[in-house]
Amino acid sequence: MNSPLRSDDLAVTDIVIRKTTAAQQVADGLSDLILSGRVTPGQRLREAAIAAELGVARNTVREAIRQLEFAGLVKIEVNRGVVAISPTRDSLSSLYSARMILESSAVEHLTDKDAIGRVRRTYDAFIASVSSRDVSTIVRNDLAFHSAIVSLLNSPRIDEFYAHLCRELRFYLVYLSVKDSQFVQTAGVLDEHQPIMDAIESGDVERAKREVKNHVQNNERRVASLIFRHLPPEHTGSNQDAASQD
Repeated sequence: MNSPLRSDDLAVTDIVIRKTTAAQQVADGLSDLILSGRVTPGQRLREAAIAAELGVARNTVREAIRQLEFAGLVKIEVNRGVVAISPTRDSLSSLYSARMILESSAVEHLTDKDAIGRVRRTYDAFIASVSSRDVSTIVRNDLAFHSAIVSLLNSPRIDEFYAHLCRELRFYLVYLSVKDSQFVQTAGVLDEHQPIMDAIESGDVERAKREVKNHVQNNERRVASLIFRHLPPEHTGSNQDAASQD
């Protein structure tokens, strides 16, 4: 059983309250701690301890927790309270299914040259960032590239929805980056992403859909093979394990 989360475990003193709402700042700081792996899956987040350490009201922390719950980064468990996300096969599959639908639908819209130019610019920034070897920067630019693809749908509402997905995707991609060195090497990144960019710029919808599908499916498989290897059975959606084996 995970021990209760202490304020020093969270390093909550690293969270700085700026001129946005205090609840948003707390939510952003806690999400960074969760997504960076400094809070382990299933670990408790104690509202009182966080509020005391940051010098904010418990209602502020409670509102921040609601934002994290909406983003899929925490959940409320009976008799335990607020805990960091514990990935399951079902939750991973649901996330990547949503990603697949949005990205494959987006590449059906390859007529707006300005929008495709924005995709190219985010792609170039992503590739350039790989040499930094900084996981946070690489993952941020990776998601910016895929967000630019989704923006081909020209729907602010869908962009906002995908941004919420990206908060959870970031957790998995950071994990993948740490565990799989190929993910942060230029050759590996090019192999994964250049076919998508080439297909988009060529205007070949069917090829673009095929490349997006291959990329998303491969990414999901790699994440699943790594993350569920290190989690105990109760965190993996074990009822699904037999059906998930190929």
